[in-house]
Amino acid sequence: MIIKHFIPSTIKLQIKLYLRHCVGLKYNFASTKDGINNFDFKISSMQEIKKGKFFENKTYNIYTASQKIENIVIYPTQVFSFWKIIGNPNNKNTFKIGRNIINGKISEEKAGGICQLSSIIYITALKANLKIIERHNHSVDIYTEEERFTALGSDATVVYGNKDLIFQNNLGFPIRLNFTYNSNYITCVLESKNQITEATLEFKRYYLKDTILVDTIINNEIKHQSSYKLI
Repeated sequence: MIIKHFIPSTIKLQIKLYLRHCVGLKYNFASTKDGINNFDFKISSMQEIKKGKFFENKTYNIYTASQKIENIVIYPTQVFSFWKIIGNPNNKNTFKIGRNIINGKISEEKAGGICQLSSIIYITALKANLKIIERHNHSVDIYTEEERFTALGSDATVVYGNKDLIFQNNLGFPIRLNFTYNSNYITCVLESKNQITEATLEFKRYYLKDTILVDTIINNEIKHQSSYKLI
């Protein structure tokens, strides 16, 4: 345990990426953009991008990342990986500095704020009842009810090389994601060639001494649970 503290962070990242690569060999990851026009059915989610210190940078980061994801077709059994599509956010000057939560603490990092993009994709995937392979909630709850951009329990934090959002198209037809922006609102649209029955979602909280547990209930069945430390 002591030795790992002396390993450079770049080496740690390379090890994590290699291990992820090995695990990912069993998946067929979606990566192909297609201009097919007959995606006639839609399920959508809309969220407000809250204004604050890094509002402009956060909006820029979300828009930049969403452009990489738009129109990538996820065929039946294929897997969507947020970081497989976005790539290393520290490469070149693609993203700007924004607010992140690292190890339970608020910090300023490159590509800060794109967790809202992964979160709106996650809740849209839940509505379509897609198979969630990997998803991580934030470690702490830092928001008041007025500050939340999504319901507690419906967030999906992403950290390159460490935490990803991965889901599988378990439907029998292709789907894809697109995004629209109106003022400071973002809408995630999951488009499909066949109609999808939208699932009913409920996020039920349980308050413990220093923790909040949230059950994700899909069509009246508990499917996931999130745990947040109180600060």
